[in-house]
Amino acid sequence: MGFLVIAEHDGMQVRAGSRSALGMAFELAAHSSEAVEWLVLGSRLEAVATDAARYGTTIIADDPCLEHPTADRYARVIAEVAETRGARTVIAAATTFAKDILPRAAVLLGGAMAGDVISYSVVNDELLLSRPMYAGAAVATVALASGPRVITVRASAFRPAEPRSSSHERVAWPVTAASLPNQIEFVSLESRTTSRPDLTEARVVVSGGRPFRTVEEFEEYVGGLADALNAAAGCTRALVDAGIAPNEWQVGQTGKIVAPELYVALGVSGAIQHLAGMKNSRLVVAVNQDPEAPIFSIANYGLVGDVRQIVPELIRELRQ
Repeated sequence: MGFLVIAEHDGMQVRAGSRSALGMAFELAAHSSEAVEWLVLGSRLEAVATDAARYGTTIIADDPCLEHPTADRYARVIAEVAETRGARTVIAAATTFAKDILPRAAVLLGGAMAGDVISYSVVNDELLLSRPMYAGAAVATVALASGPRVITVRASAFRPAEPRSSSHERVAWPVTAASLPNQIEFVSLESRTTSRPDLTEARVVVSGGRPFRTVEEFEEYVGGLADALNAAAGCTRALVDAGIAPNEWQVGQTGKIVAPELYVALGVSGAIQHLAGMKNSRLVVAVNQDPEAPIFSIANYGLVGDVRQIVPELIRELRQ
């Protein structure tokens, strides 16, 4: 077996980013005729396993000790599955989940790793991977010299795999809790409940910057426009540091990398750290009072003005 894809899920179905990682694996397999499988980890996985099997052969590591994705246990199971199934390449979406777990799995496997891959080429049977560096100012092309290869991919850069006409094989993977490391303890998860799409998977993202001074103001303008567009809400680091928006909504070099079809920047100045997280968006619309704001240098459409006056008008027009 050639490719093992790690499936990230929400407890019911596989996330779109993981389907993009699976899509890349299928593309690579076409060059080598190697098999592709993917691995689902967690507890009470019946619904997820059923969804995953629509796309390809699915290995299911289902045990109460895997209810929470602690890096030590998940990495050990991933390494064991990869070694046993003979995987030469392990692939996952470049999310916070994978960034926490995959480097540890790569060490356990004794392999080489490339993160946040945005494209690839095969030259003389050698896989070359392209990944951004220096906040996206440069793109490096790398070859992994030792195997197995461990790769995380930017989901927006690859076409998601589509479900097949029939369900594929499901393989139950035995998990023995006593044999797994227990050095990391899950304490709690703090997250703001929202009905909006996931930031890294949304087709439309609305982000807010420094002009918003309170949680209520952020929700009124950024949240209001996001809801009108059925979009995800994002923010700059300044709003996270001020406690106005949660960390998981931060877009940028130290936050999440997004590339939606439409990115709306409200009061976002366009610091290089923020641009690194969204500059590959297909269409960028910016609203800012400062006509010299760097965000206008990459915006397809820009409007100079006060977000508190412009956004309510946009919301009214969209709802009509």
